[in-house]
Amino acid sequence: MVNSSACVAWRLFHLNWIPIAAMGGVLLFGVILCGFSFEPVAALIPTAIATALAAIVYLHAYAKGDRADPKLIFSLGAISQLFFVVIIMGPLTYVTGVANWPLQDDALLAIDRAMGMDPQAIARYVNDHDWLSGLLLRGYGLIKIMLLAVPVALTLTLRWVRLQVFVFAFSIALIITVAISTFVPAIGTWYGLNIAPSQFASLDSSLYTAQLRDILALREGSLRHLEMFKLTGIVSFPSFHAASAVLYMWALWPVRFVGGLAAALNLLMIAATPVIGAHYMIDVFGGVALAAISILLGKYFLDAAAPSSATAQAGQRPTTLVPVLDQGGRQG
Repeated sequence: MVNSSACVAWRLFHLNWIPIAAMGGVLLFGVILCGFSFEPVAALIPTAIATALAAIVYLHAYAKGDRADPKLIFSLGAISQLFFVVIIMGPLTYVTGVANWPLQDDALLAIDRAMGMDPQAIARYVNDHDWLSGLLLRGYGLIKIMLLAVPVALTLTLRWVRLQVFVFAFSIALIITVAISTFVPAIGTWYGLNIAPSQFASLDSSLYTAQLRDILALREGSLRHLEMFKLTGIVSFPSFHAASAVLYMWALWPVRFVGGLAAALNLLMIAATPVIGAHYMIDVFGGVALAAISILLGKYFLDAAAPSSATAQAGQRPTTLVPVLDQGGRQG
């Protein structure tokens, strides 16, 4: 065995399919049970891309054996798995939304006020500073860019094990987010405050407007046909934007020249969440706490899986195919 860290990462990569498959099974069951349908082209395109990336990984690994390129395998493999997570969890939030548990906007707003935080005052301040509203709008959109940046950065710096732990933590965070939001549904601060976002002309309220439209349509039963490219975030508590920002910061922090920049950008994303995402502050705190829990579960996942890779750690050839080329691989 040439590289023990690649061996552990390859094993974790296989195990990461388990929560993804579980999510897919729940989605399929929910779609059948609740009578949902999908626009076929929009559903097939991202699914085909994710499947093709996974196929490239496995074909390359099994064709090249120990001469396979771990950078190609772990970058494309992680992107494929993260694509599947997003493809599944997006519509799953809609499927679970039909549970129609009572909206909790009043409760979440009350918690914010009990902590001395006023969503309306925060929105007014940002609205009065055009440069700040523009900056926060860009910061809120970083969630998609970071999702691609993490696999690339960790693969190029040979942090293959850390990448697999990140994929696991990201998946678990989304699973918990959807589970909690099913029983604690909310629409957002504008709804809780009973004001129109048009009162703040400088703020982009398109995300909130789409969320309001879809949540109400789900609850009244008129929305049962989903188009993948038109789905919006309909989860308020906990905020997955805040959770993902913390996960991105944790993943990239050890990367020289990148960790500090990533931390600054993701703090900007967290700051944008209450305003651009119309989230309550308790949503943000909940998302941060969720990320911390997911990272701890990810480390437990690593500790539990690593002992079964003892042959790799001992320098012996494993019984399963492991892509290894570099002598200088670093573990997480």
